Amino acid sequence: MRVGNEEDAPRVPRQGRADWLRGARIIGVAGVFYRPEGRLGEPEAVEFLLADGQSVLLTCTSDGTLRVGPGAWPRLPDWCVPSGQWEFATVSTLPEPPDGGWTVTRTEERGDENGQVREAVIRCEGGSFVVIGGDTVAIRFTRGHRGAPAAT
Repeated sequence: MRVGNEEDAPRVPRQGRADWLRGARIIGVAGVFYRPEGRLGEPEAVEFLLADGQSVLLTCTSDGTLRVGPGAWPRLPDWCVPSGQWEFATVSTLPEPPDGGWTVTRTEERGDENGQVREAVIRCEGGSFVVIGGDTVAIRFTRGHRGAPAAT
């Protein structure tokens, strides 16, 4: 068994720790949709695909908070049962990534009075992704220079 050094370790997001994606390049964003409901609404989760082959999954939980963790792209999350009822699909409100992807400049997690994450902001060169937990995941992209604050 080979034990790697810290540089070989996967970029695993840690809830409550800001800037866990700084310097990463996002090359795509896929929504996780429950097929019987169609893709008209918001996804149940979003997976950010990174240039280094890893991914980050942001999922809404039953209490409306947001869980941030490692993804398993291109496999669906384990909670997608039965798997035939779920699919990855583009989120129609998001722009196509620029050549080379979006470079992350900063991440923020915004919580409630109990310290639970309700919103994650991923600031990139050229704009910001805002992901909000609830019954489903709401996601938007706000264009702005070098990841300027998202519009509220």
